[in-house]
Amino acid sequence: MSSRPIYLDSHATTPVDERVLAAMLPFFTEHFGNPSSINHLYGWEAEAAVKQTREILATAINATPEEIVFTSGATEANNLAIKGVAEAYFQKGQHIITVATEHSAVLDPCKYLKTLGFEITILPVQKDGLIDLTELEKAFRPETILVSVMAANNEIGVLQPLAEIGARCRERNVLFHTDAAQAIGKIPLDVQAMKIDLMSLTAHKIYGAKGIGALYVRRRNPRVQLAPQQHGGGHERGMRSGTLYTPQIVGFGKAVEIALEEQATENQRLTQLRQRLWEKLSQLEGIHLNGHPTQRLPGNLSISVEGVDGSALLLGLQPVMAVSSGSACSSATTAPSHVLMALGHSEQQAYASIRFGIGRFNTIEEIDKVAEHTISTIQSLRKQALRV
Repeated sequence: MSSRPIYLDSHATTPVDERVLAAMLPFFTEHFGNPSSINHLYGWEAEAAVKQTREILATAINATPEEIVFTSGATEANNLAIKGVAEAYFQKGQHIITVATEHSAVLDPCKYLKTLGFEITILPVQKDGLIDLTELEKAFRPETILVSVMAANNEIGVLQPLAEIGARCRERNVLFHTDAAQAIGKIPLDVQAMKIDLMSLTAHKIYGAKGIGALYVRRRNPRVQLAPQQHGGGHERGMRSGTLYTPQIVGFGKAVEIALEEQATENQRLTQLRQRLWEKLSQLEGIHLNGHPTQRLPGNLSISVEGVDGSALLLGLQPVMAVSSGSACSSATTAPSHVLMALGHSEQQAYASIRFGIGRFNTIEEIDKVAEHTISTIQSLRKQALRV
């Protein structure tokens, strides 16, 4: 049997850590109660486990447990934040600011709101993927109610200046939402210092289960109002109805706990692996780094390759490695990555791009093998192109 490809797509998803799985398993069979069943032991056990995860998530971002609302993932959290604010603050204003490189789970809700009469300003990014704070300041209007800027980009790994954005929003009494799906557990997050009012989170990017996420909703200074987008049962203080997924929630808490404990050493290790891969690949001519060279996620390396067909490149890499050309969440489309196009790339550059997502279980030996095969594949494709 042939060996499986080396997994280097950790921005798409991650395997469940065995320690996370071990924490989850009892809540499928032994402690299976509904956390809303408050009249017996089974419900109390589940409720206590959910409460513990609220505390873990709140501590991770310097919030309070009451400010954590569980969702099915970051996509739902983004929708709840953006649509929920739009509906709740409709009388105050109908202008929202976001960024061209946002995930579709932010851009698509904004497009939907536009059909309802909201005005959406989509800020461009600079060539390194960072927003221009001056452009943000120019975009504010008296009727602006929300700014949504992601913490860490899912394709190019760029880290936006959250504290600076938050300060500008707070000065103008505008709510600030950030999609931190790729950031939780990987970089320090502090909703107080960064003046963040809403933050979307998910578990499956940090070795937790798919299907569980959360939305931080500020309760004080200011108290954020949200119109629920899902009704029936009044769960999560009426903000998000639906029976809580206790096993996934428990796993989410364990995943965050592990990520925070290992953050410093793991970030150093991932940065070293990323630099090792980049140093080897950059020896070839016509290899370009996408995004800011240092202000990015430790395990992210996104490159564009000159002189090759993007589809042929991915096909040539597949036997040895599992990588992506962009966001797996929008991989059904054949259009070039909107993120890479926003950096000023041509369609050819965008198609001929590779996102390496280095994760917890990758090794130096794997990185060297990936570098060797990537280089040989590019060289082979360029030779074929010259013969044609």
